[in-house]
Amino acid sequence: MDQQTSILIIYTGGTIGMIKDQKSGVLKPFNFNNVYQHIPSLKLLDYKIDNFCFDPVIDSSDMNPLVWGEIAKVIKSNYEKYDGFVVLHGSDTMAHTASALSFMLENLNKPVILTGSQLPLGMIRSDGRENFVTAIEIAAAQEDETPIVPEVAIYFEDQLMRGNRTTKYNAEHFEAFRSPNFPALADVGVYIKYNRPIIRKPNFKNLKVHTTMDNNIAILKLFPGISSQVVNSVLNTEGLRAIVLETYGSGNATTELWFINALEKRIKQGLIVFNVSQCQGGSVNMAKYQTGIMLQDIGVIGGHDMTTEAATAKLMYLLGIYDQAEPVRKKLQVSLRGEMTVA
Repeated sequence: MDQQTSILIIYTGGTIGMIKDQKSGVLKPFNFNNVYQHIPSLKLLDYKIDNFCFDPVIDSSDMNPLVWGEIAKVIKSNYEKYDGFVVLHGSDTMAHTASALSFMLENLNKPVILTGSQLPLGMIRSDGRENFVTAIEIAAAQEDETPIVPEVAIYFEDQLMRGNRTTKYNAEHFEAFRSPNFPALADVGVYIKYNRPIIRKPNFKNLKVHTTMDNNIAILKLFPGISSQVVNSVLNTEGLRAIVLETYGSGNATTELWFINALEKRIKQGLIVFNVSQCQGGSVNMAKYQTGIMLQDIGVIGGHDMTTEAATAKLMYLLGIYDQAEPVRKKLQVSLRGEMTVA
């Protein structure tokens, strides 16, 4: 007899896990021990479903690298017991968490599917039930006894997206996430249609979990008229090791000498400057225009088509491993978990 597929639900917090108290009418955390009572259709899947709930639950606005480490540890300690994992998470920082977990879980060979909802499970029109059930089905999906999606992904409103390619773009619609520079891993309708050629293949190596994330980074978003005082206050932050520079278009920035000189000075002192575009779609190409060439010449590193969420997570991950800047600079230019398209 075939062994029953087993899935671990990890509830961190967020809208999806809230249900209205029948007496007070106040939303309170859902008891996932009663999951079959609230979502009877789960019984039809015939999976062994267990849960791990953070106590207290964490609003996604309070998400941070320490909590990411705790999620990674839960997956590590249960890795051999379950076929897949579903992480229930608030939508506001879900793309950040998915990006971080993709780097923290090296040699991941099982699905880690993040999902959530815009409306609580306890509401009649909640998108949470479909997101929840389908995320479980995807986490359990196998072919020839091998997981179909052995990577960190986000499932939301009919689409499965690579976690480190995803960004939240809408706070009101059920279709809250997009993957602007990479196709969906699966489209969900009557059937789940997996885009198999682009899904990362398992390497069957042992899982290696990294929980040290160095958050001595900053995001500097350029805008017309940004002052030298603002730029220098960011660049000269005590303990700063790297910045994500959000530039215009395909990686362009002002060519005013005060700006270029300020960056060049700090780069020579060891600061890592990682260039990503403010545009959701498209890629950084610093060789395209003179403004980008000037950044390239002083040692700014191009982030290709990475999201800001993935760029910050990748920096924190690499800075947590390496004390010196040079190996970080080299690794930033390589796609480690499918987070960017390198021509």
